[in-house]
Amino acid sequence: MKTTDNKKDTTVKTAAKKGATPSKSNAASGLTELFEDALKDIYWAEKALTKALPTMAKNATSPELIDAINNHLVETEEHITRLEQVFKLIDKKATAKKCDAMEGLIEEGKSILEETEIGVVRDAGIIAASQKIEHYEIATYGTLRQFAETLGFEEAAALLELTLDEEKDADRKLTEVAVNAVNLEAAEAD
Repeated sequence: MKTTDNKKDTTVKTAAKKGATPSKSNAASGLTELFEDALKDIYWAEKALTKALPTMAKNATSPELIDAINNHLVETEEHITRLEQVFKLIDKKATAKKCDAMEGLIEEGKSILEETEIGVVRDAGIIAASQKIEHYEIATYGTLRQFAETLGFEEAAALLELTLDEEKDADRKLTEVAVNAVNLEAAEAD
């Protein structure tokens, strides 16, 4: 009876291992690799944003919103430069890896442009899409900063902290534009 129980335990453990363990070729083997992979992901995301932000600005009507988007475009270009510095600090080549999350968020923003008429309602939609992007970036840069600190990459952590602070500021600016003008005007247009 004991032999059967041991056999059953071994079978259950083996099945659990097979279902829970990703293949080595697809899995990060450690925190450093996870950090590097996330850097590649956000690097792609920031580059994609430099293409998406001008379209959003062109479709906005609120001068405050246009300014916020254009200012963030300048910051995004600086974020790319900082990421390249981070790659250099950890002795890795700056490489982009397609970010499915950012691709989806940008596509959602494009849908808003297609589904709304130009004006304050579209502006409200642009703000909503932009804030989703900002929140994704805030989460990513917060995680990257923490990984860098944990791994002892102090200079990289400081650069990532600068970008994190700018992403939070961009989100605050979008909230101000929404609350002080665009959302009120959009509600009145209803």
